[in-house]
Amino acid sequence: MLSTTVQMTKSPLRQGTKAVKHAVRDNDEQTKRVSSKLMEIRRVIELLEDPFAETLKERQLFLLKKLSKRWKYGVFLKDLAGIFKILNICALKGHPQYTQVMCDLLQICRLPFLKEKSSDELNHATTVKECFSQLGYLMRVPSTEVRIKICDSIISFYSPPPNTSYPDGFWPTSPRFKAQMVERSGLAETLVLSMALLEQQLEVKLRLLQALQLLSSSSEVNCDLILKAQGARMLCTRMLEPDPSGQLLFRSSEVLWNLLEKGCAEELSSQLSDMDCILCLKEAFLNLLLSGYRQYELQLRNDLLVIISLIAENPTAPLIESGLAKQLILFLTFPEINTQNPLLHSFKLSLNNEDFEMKKLFFNLIFVMSRDLSALQLFKDGRVLLALLHHANPNRKVERHDWSSAQQEELQLQALATLASVAPLLVDEYMTCQGNTRLLLLLEWCTETDAYFGQENSCRGAGGRGSRKAHLRYCIRLLRAMTSLANEQLNQDLCDQGAIGQLLGLMASFEKDGGEDDAMTVEIKTDILLTLSALCEEDLHRKELFGPDGVEIVTRFLKLSMANFYSGLGHNKLILSTVDAVWSCIVGCYMTEDLFLEKEGVFLLLDLLQSCPQCMQNEVLGTLLELCDNPKTLPYMSAWRRGQEGQTAAALLTHLWREEEGELGVRRHPSGMIADVKKPILSACQEDASAEPLPADRPSASVMDVTENLRSKIYSIFCRLGFENLPGLSTEDYVTLAIIRRYLDFKVGEVWEEITRKLELEGVRPVSPDGVGLQAVAEAAENVARVTASQQAELLEHQRKKDMDEEQLLYSEIRSNHKQEELIRKSWEHFVAKTSDYKILLESKKYQENCIESSKVKTEDAGSVFHSTRISGLYVTNFCGRVVTVESTPMHLTGGALAHTELALERVPIQGGAPQKLPIASQDQEILHQSQMPVE
Repeated sequence: MLSTTVQMTKSPLRQGTKAVKHAVRDNDEQTKRVSSKLMEIRRVIELLEDPFAETLKERQLFLLKKLSKRWKYGVFLKDLAGIFKILNICALKGHPQYTQVMCDLLQICRLPFLKEKSSDELNHATTVKECFSQLGYLMRVPSTEVRIKICDSIISFYSPPPNTSYPDGFWPTSPRFKAQMVERSGLAETLVLSMALLEQQLEVKLRLLQALQLLSSSSEVNCDLILKAQGARMLCTRMLEPDPSGQLLFRSSEVLWNLLEKGCAEELSSQLSDMDCILCLKEAFLNLLLSGYRQYELQLRNDLLVIISLIAENPTAPLIESGLAKQLILFLTFPEINTQNPLLHSFKLSLNNEDFEMKKLFFNLIFVMSRDLSALQLFKDGRVLLALLHHANPNRKVERHDWSSAQQEELQLQALATLASVAPLLVDEYMTCQGNTRLLLLLEWCTETDAYFGQENSCRGAGGRGSRKAHLRYCIRLLRAMTSLANEQLNQDLCDQGAIGQLLGLMASFEKDGGEDDAMTVEIKTDILLTLSALCEEDLHRKELFGPDGVEIVTRFLKLSMANFYSGLGHNKLILSTVDAVWSCIVGCYMTEDLFLEKEGVFLLLDLLQSCPQCMQNEVLGTLLELCDNPKTLPYMSAWRRGQEGQTAAALLTHLWREEEGELGVRRHPSGMIADVKKPILSACQEDASAEPLPADRPSASVMDVTENLRSKIYSIFCRLGFENLPGLSTEDYVTLAIIRRYLDFKVGEVWEEITRKLELEGVRPVSPDGVGLQAVAEAAENVARVTASQQAELLEHQRKKDMDEEQLLYSEIRSNHKQEELIRKSWEHFVAKTSDYKILLESKKYQENCIESSKVKTEDAGSVFHSTRISGLYVTNFCGRVVTVESTPMHLTGGALAHTELALERVPIQGGAPQKLPIASQDQEILHQSQMPVE
């Protein structure tokens, strides 16, 4: 910046005049330097490009060396374009002397990039991106020094700038600027492609791998660029090239690990699934496994095992064909399975953390490989299941040269988790190894109360600290996985060993302990119920073994509040598994059904049906339908009431029918009547699917509709309850019931209509008798719909008339109330008239006497003396006696007899509050004053 300084000077020509002196400061000098550098770069470029200056090589080299020494603290963003243009020109010349100049210029690129304005990063972004792209292309220069300098420059991009002083007015770019420009330039892809030029340059290759390691660890964009250039495959196939230092394998694996963490795992697995890559990984892993003993070698071995596990997830990877899978199974079953394989003679498994992690990675590899059915034979030959069951032994003690108790617990939990996935695929091996016996012994050990302190050192042990609950969870999960196979031999073996009683006892112990259930406890209870359902289904004897204890447990779970359904702890699964246990363990055995009915199980199911979400209604209805086969169930269904209104089972079922039809999009009138007699129960999805012809082996939409919604179950329950004399139904319910009653007829007509429509779509014309039959069926179904619609109309009309009668009755009551008020008013007016008009009083008196005379007995006894009860001379209509009651104005209106005195009654004012003395009106005060004046 320019600044002006005003100074007072004495001129020899004229004294006292003012002179202005311009002072140039450092920032102006820096600006001039930048401009001079730009001019110098341009002159050098012109000299290098001048075809007549080809003989001036010494002058060119002199200027280039001089130019390379001009940057000390950093490179200006304005100079980058010129510097890289000079680099490209020197690269094209190819002379060794120019190569040294290129190294000097590349050394400059390691300096910080300086900017003068904040907007320089945005303004020069395109230039910097192109320069970085050219930097990668300079790897084509066949010079080891140049390539090393290029890699060093790239590595320096991710290093913090040194804490040095910079020229005034300039400061380094932001730390993220260079990284962003590297991502946009595609430098990572260029570096990967340049690896093909470095076959015999180990030092350059190591430096390049170091640069790729930084690039891959910095961003996901660089990882995608490396994978785009097939970098994973190139790195894997070159990792075993001769390298005395061992850095080639280490850095290659680090880059692959970065690609696994931040890149596309599917693309990485696809590139490494090549046979050459797998063979290289196999050789590298075996070398480290058998001969590695240093800390970093053991860690590198585990990293390679993780990469192999990733490859195993790809079903097309030739792990078995390469022989790697067989060798991995050999090592993962050691030392549980002792074999005479020569590879195991030099294999030693220590007790350090790296070997412990490798053991867990082997278990994970078994789980991954189990997805490939072709690996099952290798599991059988290698006795993998026996090795896993070895960790499920509850009585196994920790020996001197064995894992610690915490490590043993973690391995045991992971082995059980792996067995839950592998054992169902190897049922024969499981039975041969007596898996049921081992699991039941482990289950018994989990329920013991001796001192055992769970370490909770892994994610699988979460929630089981200080107890065996984590072991119990995975043991029950494994039992559930095995019983769900519906293998009769396996299930019978479990029942013969008392598994049902043992599981029921475990459930009873949970209920006995009480307390709030956590997520793990709820999961264990759910798995136990599912296991019992799988064992007892379709076997009467096992349902009898379920017995009273099982019924008590099920009814207790059915009483759970639906507020827990969305608790997030798994109560929704627990309630659903409870309903499944009722269906599988109770229904079908009259002994357990009677016990369930005595425990009010039907009431609990109906309560659950009324409050459960829609996703559970199908299962609950199916269970109720199966229970209705027992005649003792129907009285319980009829006696059920819910809520203050006393909703009945029939009303609940009709309500569910209406909700289901609303969900399916069935067309109905607002009153609930049939809207289309040709499609009385057709849903919206059936109409959409009707235009698509289906293959013969696929059920039609009408048939699938029977199993996919609640209507068929509701109809079947009503067939058992009956359609007449159902309590608690409104007119709307009866309108719905008319449709339910004809559901089967409507469904038959719908199926035949669907058959006709399919024939039309396929261009098939039925023969005349078949056509007549189809037409008759369609007309019959339509007539049934019309009859049903007319019945619904009659019901609605009857309800309308009933509502009208009730409305008229209400109006009559209102009129009666108004008439009584009118009579009271007229009576009061007549009373007032009698007191004010003497003639009216006489008429009333005469009318009263006539009424009295007419009410007397007309026959008179001659010997009797009659005494009159009336007092003569009275002209009042009241009945008079010795005591006279005078009706007057109510006291609360006049204030009492002393209203106009100082002793007036105190009254409560209208607005409330304490009693107050009412003020005396002015007129009343005057009357009171006159009454108190003395009479003269």
